[in-house]
Amino acid sequence: MDGLDGLQNPFMDLPQGDQCQAYYIWIDGTGQGLRGKTKTLTQATMNPEELPIWNFDGSSTGQAAGENSDVYLKPIACFKDPFRRGNNILVMCETLTHELEPHPTNYRRECATNMERCADEHPWF
Repeated sequence: MDGLDGLQNPFMDLPQGDQCQAYYIWIDGTGQGLRGKTKTLTQATMNPEELPIWNFDGSSTGQAAGENSDVYLKPIACFKDPFRRGNNILVMCETLTHELEPHPTNYRRECATNMERCADEHPWF
């Protein structure tokens, strides 16, 4: 059962060859909503550093004004896509401004930096 209506979806089993669908996922400007879009890649990879940085119009997600509205998606982590199966992947991304700096709504970068600083610490609990 692969279809949303509980029926078999024959398109899920079509051969893709070496191609891969990478579903880029990020948190929108509200800090609560998830957004995503799919990029077809000519070769599958699980290494986020091998994936291209991609962009979108941030004015549609509350992450930019009308001018300089490009927001860039930098792949951070990859996981096998349990919905599309095969070599397809889910790509967790952080958002960057049009100058490729962390976007003001990108709290992941600051959290990762703090976690690295505390890597040698041991919690009491």
